[in-house]
This record gives sequence, C-alpha cells and structure tokens, in this order.
Amino acid sequence: MLKPQHLLTLRAVVRTGSFVVAARDLGYTASAISQQISALEKEAGLVLFEREAHGIRATAAAHRLVDLSGPVLAAMDDLGQQVRQLATGATGRLRLGSFPTAGVRLVPPALSVLTSTHPRAQIQLEEGEPEELVEALDGGDLDVALVYEYGLSPRQWPDGLTRHDLVREDLVLLRARGSGLSARLAGLSQARWITSREGTAGALALTRLCAAAGFEARVAFRSNNYDVVRELVAAGLGLAVVPGLAHTPGDGLRATRLARRSAFRRVMALHRSENSNPLLGTVIRSLRGAVPAGEPFVHPVQAVALDVRR
Repeated sequence: MLKPQHLLTLRAVVRTGSFVVAARDLGYTASAISQQISALEKEAGLVLFEREAHGIRATAAAHRLVDLSGPVLAAMDDLGQQVRQLATGATGRLRLGSFPTAGVRLVPPALSVLTSTHPRAQIQLEEGEPEELVEALDGGDLDVALVYEYGLSPRQWPDGLTRHDLVREDLVLLRARGSGLSARLAGLSQARWITSREGTAGALALTRLCAAAGFEARVAFRSNNYDVVRELVAAGLGLAVVPGLAHTPGDGLRATRLARRSAFRRVMALHRSENSNPLLGTVIRSLRGAVPAGEPFVHPVQAVALDVRR
C-alpha cells in the first residue's frame, strides 16, 4: 500500500527538482528522501526519476502520480484536521441526561454557551429521574447525567463514576400569600400538603421533615411538575416544600427557607470515570456557569470532582 508520507515526499521532490532542496523543505536528510523515493518506486512498480550525473529528472509517471495523489492527500489533510477538532472537543457528540428541574433551569443556558463556543458539536439530550439516568450512564447510553440527592435521603451511586457537585439548594416552604399560615413546620400539623409522587425523594423528604416536627403530613395532591405544585399552592389548595431551583417568585406565593440543617437538595453531574469524551470538561464548565447567581435559595458549589465509592 502506498504511504501518504512517501507521496508527500514525491510531491516536494517534483516541485523542487532536487532531493537536497526537498530534504531541506521537509526537514529530512537527502539520504532519507532518496530512500523514501526508492521505497515508493518499489511499491508502485514505477520509475519516478531519471538519475543523472548532475541531478534528477522527474518522469511522466512521477508527474501523473503527483496529479493522482493530490485529492487523496487533500482528503488526508482534511481528515487530520477533523481528528484534531474531535480530540479537542471542537466537534464530536455528547449525550446528556437531565431531570426536569435542571432541564428547565440549568440545561438551556449551559447549551446556549456550548453551542456558541462549539457550534459543530452535537449534544443529545435525554430526560428522566436520577435512577433512570444513572442506569443509562452506567450502561454507556449517556456521557453525563444531571442528578440530585436530598440531605434527608442521601443516595448511593454506582462505583466507577466521577461526581461534580454543582448546586446546593435550600428547601423552601411555599404558602399562598395571605393564607395566614405559620412559617414554622411545627405549627402546620393540620395543613394540607402538596408534594411529588409517592416514593420519590421529594415526598420522602417532606415525610421526614414533618415527622421531625411531630406530625404526619396530610397529602392532598401529588405532582412531579413543580409548575403544577406552585399553582396549586397559589390557589390555596395546600402547602408545599420545594427545592430552590423549583421556586419561581410569584405574586400569589410566599416562600420561606427551612432552617433545618439537612433541609437541602444537592444537584450534581455524574460521568463514568473512564469516559474520555473531549467534550466532558466543556459541558461540566458550561453547566457550572449556568447556575443562577443572586437567587436566595440557590448556592453554587465550588468546583471539586469526586470519585464515587460505595
């Protein structure tokens, strides 16, 4: 098989008409150039140069081979550029998974920055709950997963993952404005509650918060959509405890941070520790930069990557 390097050498020798000059241009010795041309002649079965007493003369076959190899060498050069872009993350594909709240608050601004700095990169977005996303991540179907854990119900993640903490959210008590209800959980034993689907980490966090305050929460409505939860609260149909990213200030709501030390949710990005996708670092930085600034219930976390161990 003809070697691209030998074809490049042939092109230089034909252009300069000299092994010595071609060697100087390419950074080789004249002997190395001669050896490459001899190897090319043997591989191609062609005489490429007439060796004369005072120099060399390219044959018609040499000129024709230069013409024929031009498109091939151009394609190889283009391939090399594309490989370099792939290696630096300028191009390539990354599969990102996110739970709904982060999909609303973090993912759009992060992808906006990413697509402006890496317009040729392809980002595939999937949505799901942490258990689903981690399963897809562990199976190789995702490169990065945005997940969360509540301080009141810590999670165990599979081995072999690296964790990047992004946000620490306060848990916020939502009440209808003008309801007259207490801002302290201990005074809300008779209230109706609105929370997420039974068995979710959010619902479990509410159960444990209320139990610590001395009562069992009477749940009237359940929804995993925080827009629905907020509207139900604003309509006076109950109270809710939501994480900071899920709170959007509105005229019909009053929001109070719960003071208990474990009343928080942590949002993080997970990826397989052995994943070498060049876009990983760029995506993590973009997600970190998308954390809202100046919101009272949302706190960016200092950039520290942690290996996950059981």
